[in-house]
Amino acid sequence: MKKTLVQPLYFGPIDLFVPIAQADALAFEINENYQKQSYRTRQYIYGANGKLLLNIPIKHNGSGAHQLLKEVKIENDFKWQRLHWKSLESAYRTSPYFEFFEDDFYPLYHKKYEYLIDFTQDAWQVLLASLGLDLQIEFTSKYQEAQTDKEEINDLRFLGKAKRTANLNLDKYIQVFESKKGFISNLSILDLLFNEGTNALAYLRTQEAKEA
Repeated sequence: MKKTLVQPLYFGPIDLFVPIAQADALAFEINENYQKQSYRTRQYIYGANGKLLLNIPIKHNGSGAHQLLKEVKIENDFKWQRLHWKSLESAYRTSPYFEFFEDDFYPLYHKKYEYLIDFTQDAWQVLLASLGLDLQIEFTSKYQEAQTDKEEINDLRFLGKAKRTANLNLDKYIQVFESKKGFISNLSILDLLFNEGTNALAYLRTQEAKEA
């Protein structure tokens, strides 16, 4: 069984889920150093004015030392959950499938989480169930070095970098505000889910990678 290794992202962009849709097993890398400006704490959705960033605030240790991802705490003095939920409602309330999944995602934004990894794990469990992917999430026991045996593990950790171009030519699908701002590719997986619903998994399984 080939294991797919990913960073536990804030849902993550669509191109991450194309290989995940073909995965046999899923593992979260939690023993890496936390890095700023990555999809670990951010996602991009399609708002009324175009691409909109939703970012989870985290507590910094103040010493300047690196924090392991599994030790990172959320800064809950800032009411980010309320803001993010309102943003999702505003962006996708009129999408075909928001109401279908609303009751599943609502608790994520109304339960207090201390650690980022706890929120991310719950978020992914809801997401995988919504996509129809029967994958259990495992955690690394130590930092996974770069894998040379590609038959043993599929290392997708590079897809957690926010400042990168999409590694796939993604097909278009209908988006809520497309008539105003045009199609925006490779947004959060939630954009695909709320717009395509039960067709999202089939969409992911039909995408092809760009040639190197």
